[in-house]
Amino acid sequence: MRKVFFTVAAVAAMALTSCSTITTQAGPGVLYTGVTEGQMVTSNQLGTKVGTSNSIGVLGLVAIGDASIQTAAHSAGIKKISHVDAKKTSILGLFAKYEVLVYGE
Repeated sequence: MRKVFFTVAAVAAMALTSCSTITTQAGPGVLYTGVTEGQMVTSNQLGTKVGTSNSIGVLGLVAIGDASIQTAAHSAGIKKISHVDAKKTSILGLFAKYEVLVYGE
């Protein structure tokens, strides 16, 4: 009985946290992740505009949003992208947010 309980608890813990945990280049933070990483660079000059888009996940059960580069660029009226960063936040694997930052003109 005890083995069954621990097996079910381990499977439930993995199922509830694996989708909400954000993996970064530095590795996933179990308690908290707050990382900004470079994703893409072009040969265009550094622009003054910054556009953002994001998506969120809750409990590894629900994930919503549009964190695309196109949406982020459109939000700031960017036509020439200079580079793209991604900001990743996760708290205890219960809440996760992924934000795309597009820079350009």
